Amino acid sequence: MLILLRPTHWLVLIALCILTCAGYWLLWSEIRLENAFKPLTKVTEGGSALEQSLSAPVATAAVDSFDYEEQLVVLYNRVPKTGSTSFVNIAYDLCKLNKYHVLHINVTANMHVLSLPNQIAFVRNVSKWHEMKPALYHGHMAFLDFSKFQIAHKPIYINLVRKPLDRLVSYYYFLRFGDNYRPNLVRKKAGNKITFDECVVQKQPDCDPKNMWLQIPFFCGHAAECWEPGSDWALDQAKRNLVNEYFLVGVTEQMYEFVDLLERSLPRIFHGFREHYQTSNKSHLRVTSSKLPPSESTIKSIQKTKIWQMENDLYEFALAQFEFNKKKLMQPDNKHLQKFMYEKIRPK
Repeated sequence: MLILLRPTHWLVLIALCILTCAGYWLLWSEIRLENAFKPLTKVTEGGSALEQSLSAPVATAAVDSFDYEEQLVVLYNRVPKTGSTSFVNIAYDLCKLNKYHVLHINVTANMHVLSLPNQIAFVRNVSKWHEMKPALYHGHMAFLDFSKFQIAHKPIYINLVRKPLDRLVSYYYFLRFGDNYRPNLVRKKAGNKITFDECVVQKQPDCDPKNMWLQIPFFCGHAAECWEPGSDWALDQAKRNLVNEYFLVGVTEQMYEFVDLLERSLPRIFHGFREHYQTSNKSHLRVTSSKLPPSESTIKSIQKTKIWQMENDLYEFALAQFEFNKKKLMQPDNKHLQKFMYEKIRPK
């Protein structure tokens, strides 16, 4: 039986139905929104979502937490016949005591330039091999710019240079007579008794000034132009890299001072190097067994060549930079080490 209602009653009933439906629709929408934003609005015991978002570490936190001591990687792309064996053997002697690793980079056929696949593999390996850190890598390879490979933390480069003619003469006799480091190893020129002076007079390839073109390309890098003897661009690039990419470049004639600066600057690896260099028998390893100094006429002849002049230019440039670093170690009175401090810090 239908109840007869007045028109006003029907209007009230319709309004109630509309309000009820609207309430259900709003509740359903709120539930959907809550589920949609749940990952952003989740509240935990630590506080509100807003508090957590404000206190969450930003991207720079990962950089700030980088452990510069325990993640230290030093790369010594050693130039042949510059005294590198003596230096590296100190590193091997102290690696266990100082708790770091020493790794030799052995490239096929003693090549100084890595192929493109090996470049990227080497860079990633050195950067990601955390089990080996802190580490000192060493090998006869040209400078490699890690910044080209999206690496956040580049290794610290170090090296030594030597007077170019001294290095060439040492290598010339080394190939014939070997050294006291591995005296029983027969070198590829063994039995050849021609002196360096005689070689220059006869213009043989072993004493060609182009053989001095090595320190420049080692600092210049992996570009093709670096390995073109006499390239002015290569010399300029080598100088730029020496100043901008190398932490320290020493000279063979001042090995102790080189070791001293490294120990003062990077003690995580080089702690104890000074004392070990002075007291052990590792300070003069790999002395060529037989070596005759070149005559004055030979020296003058070599020094007239463009290659010697350019290589010597790099050596003198490196020497000046090394002397500058030594001088800045001390205060102007040369009696006390330079120090620095922070002051006038505002706001208090």
